[in-house]
Amino acid sequence: MKTSQTTIDKAAIGFSLVCTAHCFLTPVAVTLLPAFGATVLEDELFHYALLFAVLPTSMLALGLGCRQHKRVAVFATGLLGLLVLSLAVILGHDGLGETGEKVTTVLGATIIAFAHTRNFKLCYDQQCH
Repeated sequence: MKTSQTTIDKAAIGFSLVCTAHCFLTPVAVTLLPAFGATVLEDELFHYALLFAVLPTSMLALGLGCRQHKRVAVFATGLLGLLVLSLAVILGHDGLGETGEKVTTVLGATIIAFAHTRNFKLCYDQQCH
C-alpha cells in the first residue's frame, strides 16, 4: 500500500503537468496543426477527461499520504488546487474568458503539483514509501 501511494503521487504530479503543458502548448498546436488542434485539444471533453483523471488520483494519493504523515495542511492545499482546477473546467472560457481559463488552470495545476510534491517528500522523509 505504501508503494502505491508514492506511485499515485507521481501520477498525480504528472497529470498536473499535463494540465499546465496543455494550457501552454494548445495555442502552438492550434497554430501549427489546425486540424488536430481544432478537434482534440480545444474540445471541452478533453478538459473534463483530464479532470476526471486528476480528481480521484489526487484525492487518493493525498489521502493516503495524509494518513501516513498526518499533515492535514498538505491535503487541504491539494483540495484547494483541485477546487481551482475544477472551477477552471466548469466555468471554462465562457465564464472566465480565454486568458482567465488558462491562468486559473495553470494556478490550480501548480497548487496540486506543489501539494503532491510536498506529500511525496514528507512520505519519503518518514519512510512511508
